[in-house]
Amino acid sequence: MRLNLDLDSEIPIYQQIRDRLVEAVADGRLAEGTVLPSTRKLAGDLAINFHTVGKAYDLLRREGVIRINRGSGAVVRRDRRSGSAAPRFVEDWHRRLRTLLAEAEVLGLSRSEVIERCSQVQRAFGQAAADPTPPVSARL
Repeated sequence: MRLNLDLDSEIPIYQQIRDRLVEAVADGRLAEGTVLPSTRKLAGDLAINFHTVGKAYDLLRREGVIRINRGSGAVVRRDRRSGSAAPRFVEDWHRRLRTLLAEAEVLGLSRSEVIERCSQVQRAFGQAAADPTPPVSARL
């Protein structure tokens, strides 16, 4: 699996790492139980500070996407079909969604275009999860 980061983006690198990993879990490229590289290994591969990766992993841990064990490191905690979301997550997600929808409104996207694009993204997650090819190794 490849992580595509934009080092010139206004979005912090730790947030980009978090976002790409969440997307990989959602579309089935990272299944529950997948062991992620250590913070030092991933940082070395990406040529960034290991504290940046640590911050991304800590955020994912607090969100319940991964668990961090002393012996085995960071492991994907659950797949997209498990349990219901925590209320705190739902509130934060709603806030972020509101901002995205406000941007679409301000920039002139129609309601039907917003709904169609959301549907396309959700369908893509479902298609990737249904792909019979085995998950790619966690070589990020």
